[in-house]
Amino acid sequence: MTALWIAHVTVTDEAAYAEYAKRATVAIADHGGVFLARGGAFEQLEGPQRPRNVVARFPSLAAAHDCYHSDAYQEALGFAKGASQRELVIVEEIG
Repeated sequence: MTALWIAHVTVTDEAAYAEYAKRATVAIADHGGVFLARGGAFEQLEGPQRPRNVVARFPSLAAAHDCYHSDAYQEALGFAKGASQRELVIVEEIG
């Protein structure tokens, strides 16, 4: 089954986060991920508001997990730490 990678982000350092996004995009694509939503318009209905929301679909839960733990993504993530406040979850889609 496919899986969704769902992130809610508040960016605090635009330049560093842009470098994260550039590098993360490559790592995500290398693991079969495709973006479904990336920073578009949103309406916050519950919980803390994070103005950047990202959804990527992966071919499987394992692919999403492997992407997050890959060397390439972990290197990219170094640019996001200290440049953002984020929550990230992987959710298996309904088949």
